[in-house]
Amino acid sequence: MLLLLDGVSLRYGAQILADNVSAKIERGDRICLVGRNGEGKSSLLRLIAGRVDPDAGEVVRASGLVMATLEQELPADCPDSVYQYVAEGLGPIGQVLAGYRDTPSAELQAKIEAGHGWDLLPRVDSVLDRLGLDPEESVADLSGGWQRRAALARALVTEPDLLILDEPTNHLDIAAVEWLEGFLDTYRGALLFVSHDRALAQRLSRTVWDLDRGYLRVFRCQFERYQEEKEKLLEEEARNEALFDKKLAQEETWIRQGIKARRTRNEGRVRALQGLRRQREARRTQQGIARMSLDSGEVSGKLVAELSNVSFAYPNEAPLIRDLSFTLMRGDKVGLIGPNGVGKSTLIRVLLGDLEPQSGQVRLGTKQQVAYFDQRRDQLNPELTVLDNVGQGRDSVTVGGKSRHIMSYLSDFLFTGLKARTKVGALSGGERNRALLAKLFSQPANILVLDEPTNDLDVETLELLEKLLLDFSGTVLLVSHDRAFLDNVVDSCLAFEGQGCIREYVGGYADFIRQGGSFEQESKEEKLSESKGKPKPAEAESPQVKKKKLSYKLQRELDGLPALIEQLEGEVNAIETEMADPAFYQQEQARMQERLNLLADKQSQLEVAFDRWSELEGGDE
Repeated sequence: MLLLLDGVSLRYGAQILADNVSAKIERGDRICLVGRNGEGKSSLLRLIAGRVDPDAGEVVRASGLVMATLEQELPADCPDSVYQYVAEGLGPIGQVLAGYRDTPSAELQAKIEAGHGWDLLPRVDSVLDRLGLDPEESVADLSGGWQRRAALARALVTEPDLLILDEPTNHLDIAAVEWLEGFLDTYRGALLFVSHDRALAQRLSRTVWDLDRGYLRVFRCQFERYQEEKEKLLEEEARNEALFDKKLAQEETWIRQGIKARRTRNEGRVRALQGLRRQREARRTQQGIARMSLDSGEVSGKLVAELSNVSFAYPNEAPLIRDLSFTLMRGDKVGLIGPNGVGKSTLIRVLLGDLEPQSGQVRLGTKQQVAYFDQRRDQLNPELTVLDNVGQGRDSVTVGGKSRHIMSYLSDFLFTGLKARTKVGALSGGERNRALLAKLFSQPANILVLDEPTNDLDVETLELLEKLLLDFSGTVLLVSHDRAFLDNVVDSCLAFEGQGCIREYVGGYADFIRQGGSFEQESKEEKLSESKGKPKPAEAESPQVKKKKLSYKLQRELDGLPALIEQLEGEVNAIETEMADPAFYQQEQARMQERLNLLADKQSQLEVAFDRWSELEGGDE
């Protein structure tokens, strides 16, 4: 065991972030921590990393445990060289090593020898080599994806037993996200991470920690299975709360009956009613789900934009768009995909008529009303409140032809009371994104331009936004590096394949890959990975490869797996049937958690059995 949370509680003001939380991290664990925006995920990570202390309970760490954290924020303004930045992950001795590398001296040599620094020197060189980083480059000059690599190298140089990652894919392009995902998939230490990227969560996680209203539930399964189980739990909770509220209402009616009833009432029943009232007061209601709606405004012309042999380049720079012909029609939902800096925003400006191409023709449609979601959130004034940013002095907004009071409208985006009057600069990343969506959707539009709208949003809000865009009758231009979001929303993709070449692919990102699409940056990084000796993702076995014959021992194991799988499926079904009974949620919390843990354990064993069956059936051993 690496780490144990033993009855840990943590508060922030009046908000309960963790209430008597108990969980453990073992060697090799891959844990995805999930929860709504503002539930306290980052605070729990800081607690585990030892940066804050619990208000109650204890965090027990294994002797000699080495932890490292990959922060959300990139080291954008760091003036150091990559070598200095990475070496400083080792602490003071790393600074000395970096200084000696730049300017050797007897004094620094003595400090290195006293701190056994020569033993650490190969670590720095090794991790730089593995991640393909140039030690001489300035960190400030790196792109976002390479800054993320440098930050990862700084964490890995300590050779951590537990690597903690907080939204590691934010602001990375698809190529960088896929590289990071592949690297972490081969990482041998324990992982604990928070991510809104559902594709990454599904690939990397083997266990899910669900933080909900201060309670932490452990699901020993992959992310998609967790989502199914969590939905069942919430449905059952809603049913039980409805039954409880009905009983409370009946007892309240009884206590308020006439004089005769009050004279003869049962004192035990009165005490029971008082207990019900206390239970209801103590209930922690789940944070509401945003109720967004879009006003598609006046119907635009059938044609939105038609590009014929269009090329564009900024002065003294290589072409961003080369000989592109493309037609955008009303109702199209198009994803723009490619590495950062290839010209996605430029193409949007050309499509909307804001930029004139150097060659080719652009024909624009009529009656266009454009709403633009900027990933830099420049449309929000951080010094003004959410109310002032969205309302702009108005008491009401018109959505879908109906007038709404501004406070009522903001409550749809989970900004009520004090939160609506909070300055935008004090909001979390997910809350700022919701505020920008509220401002964007308060105006009629038949063309939506969304530049990285998914950063920092929790899964529930992401799924709601997906549904909203699918139901939107207007045109959508979506720049996103969230592969699942693209797959669920867009009808086609414009892929920036390098050197100004832009090609349209039908479907989402998975369809782009299936049709053989790739980015120039990916092929360059593939060569880099081969030259540096980095591990490459396992490729699918060729159908011509002959299946190996299993040994007697392995064949016996394979023969016994169907019965084991059937037994485990029966045990899982039995516990799920038990959970479907409303009485399940009336028992003590400890007993209920014990059964939930058993279910998670059986589901994990079932997953392992299925994986082993597939492995042996394929003759892999």
